[in-house]
Amino acid sequence: MRMRLRQIVMVAEDLAAAEQRIEHELGLELCYRDPGVAEFGLRNALFPIGDQFLEVVSPTRPGTTAGRQIDKRGGDSGYMVILEVDDLDPLRRRFDEHGARIVYEAVADGIVGLHLHPGDVGGAILSVDRADTWGEWPWAGPEWRDHVGRGTVNEVLAVVIEADDPAAMSARWAQLLGCEVTDDVVALPDGGEIRFVPTGERGEGVSGFLLGTDRDQAGSTTICNCRFDIVTKG
Repeated sequence: MRMRLRQIVMVAEDLAAAEQRIEHELGLELCYRDPGVAEFGLRNALFPIGDQFLEVVSPTRPGTTAGRQIDKRGGDSGYMVILEVDDLDPLRRRFDEHGARIVYEAVADGIVGLHLHPGDVGGAILSVDRADTWGEWPWAGPEWRDHVGRGTVNEVLAVVIEADDPAAMSARWAQLLGCEVTDDVVALPDGGEIRFVPTGERGEGVSGFLLGTDRDQAGSTTICNCRFDIVTKG
C-alpha cells in the first residue's frame, strides 16, 4: 500500500496572526480557505509546501474539538496529521482489528478521509485520505498548484509528537498503519516520518515539524507553539 505524509495541521486562537507568521517566516502563500470546515465550527487557511500542505484551523464557536485542544494544551498547538493512501479498505479492516474507532468520514468530490479517535491512537487526530488520483488533493481547492514554490521550504519531512511513553505510542501508530518503527520513529513507505519524543510541559501532542529546503536557509522558528526546524536537503 502506498502511504505518505501529506498534510500537517495546527490550531490557533488568532488565525490572522498565525497566517501572517507563516507567510513571513516560512515564505508560504495561502492557496485556499475550505468552506467545509464551518461544519466543525472552524475557519482555516491552507498553504502548499511543495505538494504537501500546512493547514491552520481556528474555532469560531465554543465547544469545538479544536477549541478543546487549545484549552488542553494551554494555547495554540499542533492538531492533526493527515496521510495520503491509495487504498482505504485494508486500513478500515486494520483499524477495526486493532480497536481504533473511525469518528468521522470526510467525503468530497474526488477524495475520502477517515478520522480516527485520538484516544485510540494517541498524540493527534490521525486522518488517512484517499484521492481518486494519487497526488491530487481536493481539500486544497482547485488552484493550489498555482501557489507552489513561492516559499523557503518545499517538503514536510517529519512530524514530532510528544508522548508520555514514546515507545508505546510509536508502536501503536505503527500497528495501526502497518508501518515499521525504529527508535520511536514511524517511517511511512512513500515519504515522511512520525517522530515520538518525551512529553514536555504542555503534555502529549504534536509539538513540531521538520521541513526541507533546497536553499541554504537552514534554521528554526516557532509558530502556534510548534517548532519548525528547517534543514537543507542535499
